[in-house]
Amino acid sequence: MLVPKRVKHRKVQRGHMRGEAKGGKTVNFGEFGLQALDSHWISNRQIEAARIAMTRHMKRGGKVWIKIFPHHSYTSKGVGVRMGNGKGAPEGWVAPVKRGKVMFEVAGVPEEVAREALRLAGNKLPVRTKILQREVGGESNED
Repeated sequence: MLVPKRVKHRKVQRGHMRGEAKGGKTVNFGEFGLQALDSHWISNRQIEAARIAMTRHMKRGGKVWIKIFPHHSYTSKGVGVRMGNGKGAPEGWVAPVKRGKVMFEVAGVPEEVAREALRLAGNKLPVRTKILQREVGGESNED
C-alpha cells in the first residue's frame, strides 16, 4: 500500500478542492489513461484496489503508471469521544484529486483489454471517470 516514508507534519488541514487540476491532465507515459471527472479524496486502499483490478484483468501484462500519491493524512476520533480535546489521531492517507487529473495510465496491452482494465479500476474509485487515449502528437483524445 502507498504511504509516505516521512512527512513534515503528521496532521494536515482539509483545505478546499476548487476548480480543475493545474497539471497532469493529459496521457504522458502510457497509451490510455483514466481521468477523474470529479474532485475527491482517494485513499491508499482505493488506489491499491484499482491497481489490483487492472493488473488482474491485464493478466500481469503491460505496464501501469499510478500518477497520484496519498500524501495527506486524515484523522478521526474514537467512537464515544466527546467534542473538543484537540484533533484526532491520524487514521490513514489520502490523495486529493481534482477534476481533470489523469490518475492511472496503461500501455503494452491491446485497446480492448486496456479499456476494460481502466473501466474496472474506475469502479473501485469514488469519482466519475473517463478513459483517454494518447494521440501521436502527445495530446489526449476523449471518448
